[in-house]
This record gives sequence, structure tokens and C-alpha cells, in this order.
Amino acid sequence: MEEYVRISLETHLFFARIMKEHGFFLEAGFLKKDNEWMRRAAMFRHEFETLLRQAIRMGNGLISGSVLCSEELVTTFTERAEAQTSSLTGIAIDSGITRMEQSLHHGRMQRVDTGTVRAVEELNRRALALLGDFIRFKENILNQVKSCRLFTTNYPLLIEHIIREARLYRDTIKEIMSDRRVCRKKLKKQENFWNRIMMEHALFIRGLLDPTEEKLILAADEFAMDFEKLLRMANEKDCRAMEGLSRQSLEATKKIKEFKTAGTEGILDCQIESLILPLLADHVLREASHYLRILESGYDWKEER
Repeated sequence: MEEYVRISLETHLFFARIMKEHGFFLEAGFLKKDNEWMRRAAMFRHEFETLLRQAIRMGNGLISGSVLCSEELVTTFTERAEAQTSSLTGIAIDSGITRMEQSLHHGRMQRVDTGTVRAVEELNRRALALLGDFIRFKENILNQVKSCRLFTTNYPLLIEHIIREARLYRDTIKEIMSDRRVCRKKLKKQENFWNRIMMEHALFIRGLLDPTEEKLILAADEFAMDFEKLLRMANEKDCRAMEGLSRQSLEATKKIKEFKTAGTEGILDCQIESLILPLLADHVLREASHYLRILESGYDWKEER
């Protein structure tokens, strides 16, 4: 039961923040006339904030040091990125949540009582219900945008991108609730998922950079091609080649994380000209850190043959 509690809370600590920021980016991307869409996006943002706060309160001493040290929950830039983004958009962001996450600590995994298990199960059920509604909301936005009935500054591909992430969150919670763990074999599928996410991040960054940022645009293009190549290789190779492919994914993810780190610093310091909100830069950096931890956890391809 300890593993069930730990994995559940770690999943919420990462993904609930990602979801609340999806709500923010959707809210910020609508025109003033579409205030009902903005209101609903804000509602989802607040709901995931509430869920995240509860996961944080329950998480002290129950989550692993590797998650806390990975910077996938918060980075050294997160609070500053939230402050700048709030100032730029006029949308209030509760950075108290960030400070709460920064104060989380790990320890030797303690035995959990039945009350904690029940509270985590309830948190999982709430997340599933909320995710179902949020996915339908995102899908509705995408349908409206693709039929030219709604305008947003978010790319259609970005909306598809955040739908996939919400589905992964939902599927992960379902698997945890069903099996009380995350199957190592299914973790292999996450490599293709996150390689695609990293590729799309590079495409979004390229598309949001000012045309004068030629060097950064070329670098983003190269990252997009690197991850596209990994996806193509995964489709062509059998399981015996997967270990080598994972090492290539690891090296590519380390490099794009360095690129995103430098980019986040440059955007925060107003040294990069772009349409990238500081919080979006920090957001994609945290996702790279999350994926890097998955890769570095060293799940063994050979044992699953």
C-alpha cells in the first residue's frame, strides 16, 4: 500500500500542476469576446489547484527523493516565471502553491494507515472525474477551432498535445487504481509518448520565437528532427534494439533540457525575443525533467523480452 500511496501522490504532484497550467494557457489564449470559454478554463485551473494543494499536504515524507530532486515539480525559475506571467497577462497566479511544493521533503518511506489509503483513493477518484471533464473541454475547443468557429492564440497542435497529456494522466491513475502500481512493461510505451512531446515542444518553441532569433530557431529545428528520428527508429526496430534507443533518447533529452533551461533564463531576463510566456518556458522545462527521470530510472528492456 505504501507504493500505491507514493506513486499516486507523485503522479498528482507532477500532473495536477501541468493541468492547472494548461487551464491557464487556454484562458490566456482566448479573445475578450470569448469570456465564457475563459471562465471555464479558469474554473478547471482552480479545480486542479485545489487537487494539487491536497496532494502537497499529503505528500510530505511519502514521496521519493528522486522526484523532489528532479525539478519536475518546481524549478528554480517557477516562482519568478509565475510572477512575470501574471504581470504580463493580468491573470492572478497563486504562487503559494509553488512555495508549498518547494517545502516538500522526503524521508524513509513510512507505513501508511488505512485512513491515508482511503484519502489517496478519494483523491484519485476526484482526479479521474475532473480529467474526464477537462479532456472533453479541450476536445470541444479543438473542434471549434478546427471548424473556424473559435479563435485562440494556441496552435491546434498544442491543443492536441495537451489533450494527450491529460489522457496520459488519466490512464496512469486508472492503472494505479487497478494494479496498485505502474507496470514496467507499459513504461516502455511512455518513451514514444514523451519523445513525441519533446519533438512538439521543439516545434512550438520554433514557431513562437521572433523571426530574428535565427540561431535559436535552427537549434529548435534540430531538436525536432532528432526526436522525430527517434520516433521513426522506434517504429522500425524490434524490442532487442530498444535498450540502445533508450540511451539515445536519454542523451537527446539531456540536450533539450539544457536548451530549455537556457531558454527559460533568457526569457525571464528579457534576452530572447518571442511570444513565449515565462511560465510556458518553465512548464516545458519541467516536462523534460520528468521524462529525464523516467529514462534515468533505468527500466530494463532485456528483462521484458
